[in-house]
Amino acid sequence: MNDPILNFSFKLTFILAVAFGAHILVLNYFELALFDNKIILAYLINLILAILIFVTLHKLKNKFKEQLGFLFIAGSFLKFIVFFALFYGAYKADGTITKPEFAAFFVPYVLCLVIETFSLAKWLNKLD
Repeated sequence: MNDPILNFSFKLTFILAVAFGAHILVLNYFELALFDNKIILAYLINLILAILIFVTLHKLKNKFKEQLGFLFIAGSFLKFIVFFALFYGAYKADGTITKPEFAAFFVPYVLCLVIETFSLAKWLNKLD
C-alpha cells in the first residue's frame, strides 16, 4: 500500500479496533458497564478526526510546508473543542469525571495522537 492516506487510515483503524477490544475486556474484567460513557462515540470521533487531520495536512503539505506544525496543533485544538462539545457535559453532569469516563475518551485520543505524530513525522522527514 503506497498511498499514505490509505496506509494511515488502515493502520489507525486496526490499532483502534484492537485497543477498543482490549478496553472492553478491561471493563468486563472489572465488572464495569461495557458501553457506557460514550465509549463507542469516543473511539469513532477520534478515528474520524485523526484521519481528517492527517488528510488535511497531507493535502496541504506542499503549499504550507513551513506551517504544518501549527496546522497539526490546530487539529489538536479541534479535538479539544469536539471533546468539550460532545463529551465534557455528559461526563461532568454528576459533578465529577470518573476514571471510566476519562479512559473512554483519553485512551483513543492518546492512541490517535501518537499514531498521527509518528506517521506525520515519517512523511515530513521524506519532504526534506
